Amino acid sequence: MSDDISELAVLKATNQAWQLLYQDEQLLVVNKPAMLLTVPGRHPANADCLISRVQLEFPQAQVVHRLDYDTSGLVILPLTKAALSHISKQFQARTVEKQYQALVCGVLEPASGSINLPIAPDEQRRPLYKICQQKGKASLTHYQTLQVDTGLNQSRLLLSPVTGRSHQLRLHLSAIGHAMVGDSLYASKEVAQSSPRLCLHAAFIEFIHPLSGQKLQFSAAPEF
Repeated sequence: MSDDISELAVLKATNQAWQLLYQDEQLLVVNKPAMLLTVPGRHPANADCLISRVQLEFPQAQVVHRLDYDTSGLVILPLTKAALSHISKQFQARTVEKQYQALVCGVLEPASGSINLPIAPDEQRRPLYKICQQKGKASLTHYQTLQVDTGLNQSRLLLSPVTGRSHQLRLHLSAIGHAMVGDSLYASKEVAQSSPRLCLHAAFIEFIHPLSGQKLQFSAAPEF
């Protein structure tokens, strides 16, 4: 990707505030609003982000995982080096359980199942990704239909990613013909414009506390 500033996108940061859901000496769990980067972007105009806002109140907060700019929901922010290392290893071992809610176009058949399609960067359309059998990395998403709106021809899904590839959830759903409502990257123009935001929210997370060893669970309902 070119480092030319003129080729980098400027992503306007939302005025909506982040929410503190949990706090102790080792970590925070926060609810990130949509249309806010988790970390600063490469363009100087993209300095406003979740971690910069949180560090105004918690200067020691660090990033161990990210949500896309368009995605809202739960983010763990370690407060110590030990917590950062411990939680990072949990993510690497894929023992952190994450569940998302999404609104997608159409009705899925079957109503629950798995999407196992490899993902690779789309070299011709950076920063997009694509399904690629030759060069893609293995990517697995489990889905379950929670609700169907026949009038709008939309379904509310519970999504459980096993892997954590960039754009995995929206690309997987688009690839099987059920693009996410409000997705400006992988949906048709009509579906993209049917919501002012991407209807994807990190609604549940479960992990082991780095100090106590206890299993922690957090949930936050989506705003769509």
